[in-house]
Amino acid sequence: MKEHIKNFLNEEQDPKAIEKITSKLSDLLMKNEEVGYIGVQKKPAITVFPDSIVLTNKRIIMCKPKNLGLSMDFTDYPWSLISGAFVKENILGSEFSFTTNTDITVSIDYIPKTQARKIYTFAKEQLELLKEGPAPVTPTPATPVVEEPAAPAAPTLIPDPSAPVIEEPQAIEEEIEEMETEEVNDFTDFMPQASAAPVYTEAPAPTPEPAAPAAKEGLAALSKEELFDKLQNYKKLLDNGLILQGEYDAYKKEILAHL
Repeated sequence: MKEHIKNFLNEEQDPKAIEKITSKLSDLLMKNEEVGYIGVQKKPAITVFPDSIVLTNKRIIMCKPKNLGLSMDFTDYPWSLISGAFVKENILGSEFSFTTNTDITVSIDYIPKTQARKIYTFAKEQLELLKEGPAPVTPTPATPVVEEPAAPAAPTLIPDPSAPVIEEPQAIEEEIEEMETEEVNDFTDFMPQASAAPVYTEAPAPTPEPAAPAAKEGLAALSKEELFDKLQNYKKLLDNGLILQGEYDAYKKEILAHL
């Protein structure tokens, strides 16, 4: 797996982000599950803790860091629930998105174009394999049954009526002891596995709501984690066109002064 991950580093992935994700994936992968590709956000602004996307042969996993990168949220979507995949190339990176059978759309933006194309190709291949279904099983021809000739019947002896009748002594009944059979329990060998992967609830990506600007006198009472969340929230508002660049710069300056 390490050699496979090295190929990703040639496509503008952040080595630290890849290392952090792969270290956590070792406890999340199921039996016979293999990582096909990993894409990492590359925003032009602050990208200390970028979001990432992992594609395996069984599902898509969305990875979102939190708590200043100390922990991470994982949301997975099995291929059987995905109905389509799309990629949109922009000036600053590309946006990859997919839809589910329940009309949920999940997307990740600021993905480098090379990574976005690889993600899109891999997703299309998995969806095609899902449509084709498992390979048909070729029936094994039945082995012909060879019947052995029946053994000749023994000749029937007819007693001679003129012969004297000899009385046989009464047979002594023998006691038959029943042998107790030992029950044999079959145990199935299980391959050792890592700790069980957590079950993730399939939920749509939350839409950030516009946050009211923090008052100057209230920023000093906030923790660094809360200040960083506010800065990320303002950045999302700027990306969505809800605030102007000048407003974002003013909020950013106020928050960085308290970090």
